[in-house]
Amino acid sequence: MNRREELALSLAEVRERIANACAAAGRSPDEVELLAVTKTFPAEDVALLSDLGLTAFAENRDQEAGRKTAEFAELRPGAPARWHMVGSLQRNKAKSVLRWADRIDTIDSIRLADAVAKAATEPVDVLVQVSIDGDEARGGHPIGDLPRLADHVARSDELNLRGVMTVAPIGMSPERAFAALYEAVTRLRADHPDATVISAGMSGDLEDAIAHGSTCVRVGTALLGSRRLASP
Repeated sequence: MNRREELALSLAEVRERIANACAAAGRSPDEVELLAVTKTFPAEDVALLSDLGLTAFAENRDQEAGRKTAEFAELRPGAPARWHMVGSLQRNKAKSVLRWADRIDTIDSIRLADAVAKAATEPVDVLVQVSIDGDEARGGHPIGDLPRLADHVARSDELNLRGVMTVAPIGMSPERAFAALYEAVTRLRADHPDATVISAGMSGDLEDAIAHGSTCVRVGTALLGSRRLASP
């Protein structure tokens, strides 16, 4: 089996999982975007996924992503692709990340939001990264303080608040974590109705996330396999 066949099989399996999870939740699969987490994988894999119909890709390291997005553009000129920053972002890297990222999914502080706004040359879509358990070491803004950060982002002319992102904490069931997120987002939307994105769920817990309102699942391992080194 060649690499394209491997990816086609994995993609079919992931899409079936999404469809089954949506059916169980009484939702349409069209409500859930599949975001391919391509970190550590080469641009050739991104090109093959693009051939298979995917258009949304996620990276977590600025240097790798800058190189990979350029390589992809050479491999598939004109192919539709939307790139997401899903890794921890240092404020001094904001300008560099905005050269390739269409959306930054990890805004977790007012200072970072301000840094991205200052670096932006045009309005940029962002998600607020939420910490369900308040563990700052793993990234994310405390869920109880979500409204304050969301309000700050929404007031910026350079930032478009599109929603929230989270990772289920270690030691907490995904079901409990995603239920807490959905409650917080429901309250948030009362003041920010355009914040419709809930980026939650990965290879191991996407079913629980979809059951609790996720509109975007971030899938790496189940789609691409074990991590490999990116192209040099």
